[in-house]
Amino acid sequence: MPEQRGRQHHLDRVGETLKEEIGAIIEGELGDPRIALCNVTEIMLAPDGKSARVFLQVQGEPNEQEQTVQAVNAAKGYIRRELLQRLGKRHVPELIFLLDQSEEYGTRIDELLGRIRKRRK
Repeated sequence: MPEQRGRQHHLDRVGETLKEEIGAIIEGELGDPRIALCNVTEIMLAPDGKSARVFLQVQGEPNEQEQTVQAVNAAKGYIRRELLQRLGKRHVPELIFLLDQSEEYGTRIDELLGRIRKRRK
């Protein structure tokens, strides 16, 4: 059982490092004009560590958000190569960039809860 805790701790540390480095690469090194202001909100690593879903929160209109995710996906190879060099590891997970919509979901839930509270009064 302790082996699993150690493995999970390792994956958490790798995920945090990837989050910081990917954020720095997107902010500072990608010069694509399609990329709007964005930041990495979460990274979900697969249990084997061979793939990772990277959630991006993008400021702007929905079409700008989609263009930003497409542009970052187009630069996926460059980002992986930079991560290999920066982290000095043999393997960097396959990256899948997705739009983080948790803020919109949270806003919608708050709105629905507000309606329910108004009805009860």
